[in-house]
Amino acid sequence: MTKRLEGDYDYIIAGAGTAGCIMANRLSADPRRRVLLLEGGGRDNWIWFHIPVGYLFAIGNPRSDWMFKTEPQAGLNGRALHYPRGKVIGGSSAINAMICMRGQAADYNHWRQLGLTGWGWDDVLPVFKGFEDHFLGASDVHGTGGGWRVEPPRLSWQVLDAVADAAEQMGIRKIADFNTGDNEGIGYFHVNQKRGRRWSAARGFLKPVLNRPNLRLETNVLIDRLLIEDGRAVGIVFRQGPEEIEARTRGEIILCAGSIGSPAILQRSGIGPAEWLSALGIDVKLAREGVGRNLQDHLQQRAIYKVSGVRTLNETYYNLLRRGWMGVDYALRRRGPLTMAPSQLGIFTRSDPSRERANIQFHVQPLSLDKFGDPLHRFPAITISACNLQPTARGTIRIASPDAAAAPKISPDYLTTDADRQVAADAIRVTRKLMKQAALQPYRPEEYLPGPAVGDDDASLARAAGDIGTTIFHPVGTAKMGLASDPTAVVDERLRFHGIAGLRVADASVMPTITSGNTNTPTAMISAKGAEMIVADAK
Repeated sequence: MTKRLEGDYDYIIAGAGTAGCIMANRLSADPRRRVLLLEGGGRDNWIWFHIPVGYLFAIGNPRSDWMFKTEPQAGLNGRALHYPRGKVIGGSSAINAMICMRGQAADYNHWRQLGLTGWGWDDVLPVFKGFEDHFLGASDVHGTGGGWRVEPPRLSWQVLDAVADAAEQMGIRKIADFNTGDNEGIGYFHVNQKRGRRWSAARGFLKPVLNRPNLRLETNVLIDRLLIEDGRAVGIVFRQGPEEIEARTRGEIILCAGSIGSPAILQRSGIGPAEWLSALGIDVKLAREGVGRNLQDHLQQRAIYKVSGVRTLNETYYNLLRRGWMGVDYALRRRGPLTMAPSQLGIFTRSDPSRERANIQFHVQPLSLDKFGDPLHRFPAITISACNLQPTARGTIRIASPDAAAAPKISPDYLTTDADRQVAADAIRVTRKLMKQAALQPYRPEEYLPGPAVGDDDASLARAAGDIGTTIFHPVGTAKMGLASDPTAVVDERLRFHGIAGLRVADASVMPTITSGNTNTPTAMISAKGAEMIVADAK
């Protein structure tokens, strides 16, 4: 028997990740509006949500990660990948790399060129500034006083400085800030931290307002489906423990469950590709071909180089004295390796000179391991991960069952286009060129992965990319914004669902094309801008 949650809400928000935390903060600012926020995970009351290096323990842990996996990927030579997503208030901002990256002005100008009014760089820049609290201070590109704290890294590594010098020797410029609209260059990533602690969306936006009497948070819920009556979304059915509960709204439902969760909720509700739904015995309430399609992600090719004569985290970790000092340094000063984001140094460049803008991003790390969750290697090494910022492959998110507890089928379709395979091959060539620069030769870099046996021809390099490639955790696009004339568009430029009233999507799934860099900060912008639209439309 379904239990009714008391009261009608003005807004029901599905998902308390980055997008949901910001949405709840903004919509509950007016005490006249009743807001219900539903989250599949629990509270962030675990130490590893707050110590930056805790991502090593959170990713791959069912306490904090939805533990998704992809389908076997032909482009990855038949491998399936773990596909981490945060399962806690703050969502993936509680377990991610903490890298604050907006992307390129050209990304957003392209959205505007698709007909999406209000989404060009000049339109979104004020939104980015409006929710920031940036260590560089207020300027024409940055803001202060917002909930999104941004700070510089709190440690340095000699070997990373050498990699930066090597990239400069290749003709790439050093820059102080990746977030001015053009991120081509070399620099240290700015991070979502505050004095050496992770700064998640929950810390910045949700927890400060949970005392508002008009905001209700329910955790550990499993959202089953939307209630659609006469073409309008009027409620949500979810499970919490053994109970099935129905919540109703007199206003709007906003899906903020992410590029996996939002399309899955829609499909379970009978909204999506008719062929997919009918095959599962789900009544089709609205055939919408784009729900679950257009999946884009950044594939990283994790090249590893052994080094000597310079310190890396590998040997530091296995030295008990140094490991002990890491803990002391963090406890006393909030500094040292425990404050590390997974990647510290960034390089944005072009895979070949014909590119109009930077199309590959390097994440450079003073460590190496086989995969997240595995121990560090026992030899000193660095990882140089190159990812294609503007992939042409398009994958799918498709529920496998009407049961909300069943994991969806995730198929990013990496390296299935000739263009993506060419960029992958060229990126390995750029990596090899980088490691041969004079600045790195004192440390005698030795290629460990993909390995010196891999030839330099396109076919060999593309195959090697399939062997070493893995997700960098940036799924977007599965409920994309687009014009009503686009049969694969899911929402309009105000994030309103095409064909259903009272329903919006405001998370990474609405991106028509992926941004050129880490995607958490663009997701925050989408939610903040969406909240502005919702408030304006309600007047």
